Amino acid sequence: MSSSPDPALPSGDDPLTVFPSPSLPSPLPQSPVLLAAYRAKAAAAELAPLPRTPKDEALLAIADALVVRTREIIEANAVDVERARAAGTSESVIDRLTLNRERVAAIAADVRHVAGLPDPVGEIVRGSTLPNGLDLRQVRVPLGVVGIIYEARPNVTVDAAALCLKSGNAVLLRGSASAYSSNLKLVEVLRDAVGGAGLPADCVQLVPGESRESVQELMRARGMVDVLIPRGGASLIRTVVEQSTVPVIETGTGNCHVYVDAQADLAMAVQILIDSKASRPSVCNAAETLLVHQDIAAEFLPPALAALAEAGVTVHGDERVQRFAETEGSKAVVVPATAEDWETEYLSYDIAAAVVDSLDAAVAHIRLWSSGHTEAIVTTSQAAAARFTRLVDAAAVAVNASTRFTDGGQFGFGAEIGISTQKLHARGPMGLPELTSTKYIVTGEGHTRG
Repeated sequence: MSSSPDPALPSGDDPLTVFPSPSLPSPLPQSPVLLAAYRAKAAAAELAPLPRTPKDEALLAIADALVVRTREIIEANAVDVERARAAGTSESVIDRLTLNRERVAAIAADVRHVAGLPDPVGEIVRGSTLPNGLDLRQVRVPLGVVGIIYEARPNVTVDAAALCLKSGNAVLLRGSASAYSSNLKLVEVLRDAVGGAGLPADCVQLVPGESRESVQELMRARGMVDVLIPRGGASLIRTVVEQSTVPVIETGTGNCHVYVDAQADLAMAVQILIDSKASRPSVCNAAETLLVHQDIAAEFLPPALAALAEAGVTVHGDERVQRFAETEGSKAVVVPATAEDWETEYLSYDIAAAVVDSLDAAVAHIRLWSSGHTEAIVTTSQAAAARFTRLVDAAAVAVNASTRFTDGGQFGFGAEIGISTQKLHARGPMGLPELTSTKYIVTGEGHTRG
């Protein structure tokens, strides 16, 4: 990799001059990626002990700067969008990439919301006085330096920076090359606001470079980077999990299901289905599979298929679903489903659909194909809802609600850092507490063990 300066790499005084940390190596690393990590570690040491007020002031400065510099951000984003269209990128990916005035305003509002949330740092998780008189407290502390590797979602740049700053962490942002112009401008705006608020600007950095080598360096910066969080498709997540020597919090793909039970309010079921699938199909909490109990298939599927067709959704149906699409006057767009469809996260106006014999058959299908993100049941039966929520293994299980609610903002966490589908440390939408670790503070009065 070239060691030439990168426009994303900050210049100026060595951060150690202002924010000394004896744990950092000397001399400075020559790699731009490792130098960014070096600076992040110095900034994290300065950020970790700060009280809430300066962090919140920096967040409010970020929100204001995003609004004031919206035009710059949209112009930079237009470069990425134009390049993506020229490359034949799918519309679902372009939708995730695109920023407009309304989306920038929404991102700024999310940052303000994060500023208003409780600061998790210093929270006492548990504490007690031991029989020997020692005072024991387990308190929340920042993780340190958090690396985020993500695909064409420039809003993640701001969401991740805001949550990391609030929780006392420095963040290294490595977005995809397809969003490089957008991310470069956003990080410029963020750094200017953070530095202007009196915090070390290096607590927010864009990882230098657009090559895969820069990602690999980040994944191997063990000791400099405390944790990596990948956000994106299955291939990206698998690569980071398998190749990183830095600890990884695994976020997962969203092969989400909507199961319509035998005892369901069918009008409600159609509404939930359409919202789950078509309100924004390019995101991980969109539904990708519809399962319908055989007892209500004849009554439910015709209006459901018609509503999906009206929303522009192509249904990949099993044989029983296909039969309902062949009725006279049906405008449903149904193609035969293959085994591949059951495991596909479409992120588009497509959905797989099957008729199942029972609730337990639906659960068996979900267990086989689910990515463990969000699974939903539509039913008026409390017994069915209780059984479904007990048996389904996922980060979130919805009863009579759209899968689209699995989101940090919707859960009241503010902007989320990702949705974890693993079972260690964090699961589901990751807000501020999930960006902390803990340490034990043991206070005695001359206690010795000997």
